[in-house]
Amino acid sequence: MKGIILAGGLGTRLYPITKIITKQLLPIYDKPLIYYPLSVLMLANIKDILIITDEHNLEKFKTLLNDGTHLGIKISYAIQKEPRGIAEAILIAKDFIEDDFALLLGDNLLYGHGLPEILRSTKSPTIFLYYVNDPRRYGIAQIRDGKIISIEEKPENPKSNLAIIGLYYLDKFAVEVAKNLKPSKRSELEIIDVLKAYLNENKLNYKILGRGFTFIDCGTFDSMLEASLFISTIEKRQGLKIGCIEEVAYRMGFINKEQVLEIAKNYKNSGYGEYLLKILDEE
Repeated sequence: MKGIILAGGLGTRLYPITKIITKQLLPIYDKPLIYYPLSVLMLANIKDILIITDEHNLEKFKTLLNDGTHLGIKISYAIQKEPRGIAEAILIAKDFIEDDFALLLGDNLLYGHGLPEILRSTKSPTIFLYYVNDPRRYGIAQIRDGKIISIEEKPENPKSNLAIIGLYYLDKFAVEVAKNLKPSKRSELEIIDVLKAYLNENKLNYKILGRGFTFIDCGTFDSMLEASLFISTIEKRQGLKIGCIEEVAYRMGFINKEQVLEIAKNYKNSGYGEYLLKILDEE
């Protein structure tokens, strides 16, 4: 399985900050936001990853992540010239997609015990659902007798509190659907229309991430602060980092101790580098 991270968009809800830098490169506590979705794909044992961003931020991502070799993975890049919807990312990535792939939004923070096992055992096509208190802000799925019976985008009168989070396990069928989509009233190609095509074919599966999981859509100042406070609290109490891509690469067996040590030298004056040295000492 391959992975795609959508890290484009204007981020207008975060203006004026995002006039100069994309939100996926802004800090969530002690690391860039992009580290969190990237670590999720790595925990799913996905090693071939495409990051879709805009021309203005492309070099910044390359400076931060390079080609992924230092993490034992392959990272490539593609340009989304204008934000035309999540489903457009599928078209941009059509030559990258071979069969099953995971599409993850670059501003989504996802955390919970047992998440890696869920990610590795899930097959395409599957959506991930999460209980929310404000369902009118999200795409919503209605479940009956263990099956999805409807999905709606930001409904006025939601039929459930199960939000469709920004992680989608899809396959090449999604490419064919996306090719025939027409822009919505927002002039975007909507991912919800791709999911409806799967649902109409009785192919769409789901997994509910329950009480033990945290999902935060980091699209506003308040949600980014909330995410930072959450990460800070967990890390300070446990002494373990969330979204540390170098640690994930090491524990997944993508890189060895010597490679981690070399990376840690580049961060020797920060707590991040000290943490990498600490995990090596604990082995």
